[in-house]
Amino acid sequence: MLYAILCEDVENSLPLRAEARPAHLERIQELVDAGRLLVAGPHPALDSEDPGEAGFTGSLIVAEFDSLEAATAWADADPYVDAGVFAKVTVKPYKKVLP
Repeated sequence: MLYAILCEDVENSLPLRAEARPAHLERIQELVDAGRLLVAGPHPALDSEDPGEAGFTGSLIVAEFDSLEAATAWADADPYVDAGVFAKVTVKPYKKVLP
C-alpha cells in the first residue's frame, strides 16, 4: 500500500538540510531503485522553485510500504530526523486515484 510521509521543518532548517541532504537522498534513491517511490520533494518557503535563503517548510514522500508500521519506522530513521530538520512527521495511508 502507498503511504504519505508529511514532514514539517523546524525554523531555519536550511543549514541542517544541507548537511544531511546527501544521506537523505541516498536513502530515497533506494525506494526509487526498488520501484516503490511515487513522489518525493520539499515544500519551498516561498512561491518559487528556488526559495534561496528562505529554504523549505517541510517535505512530502509518497511510497509503497508493507504496512503503516513499516512506513513509520522508515520515516523515523530518515537522516533529516537524526539531523533535527523535522519538527513533526506524520505518516498516513494514501490512495492514488488520478492520474
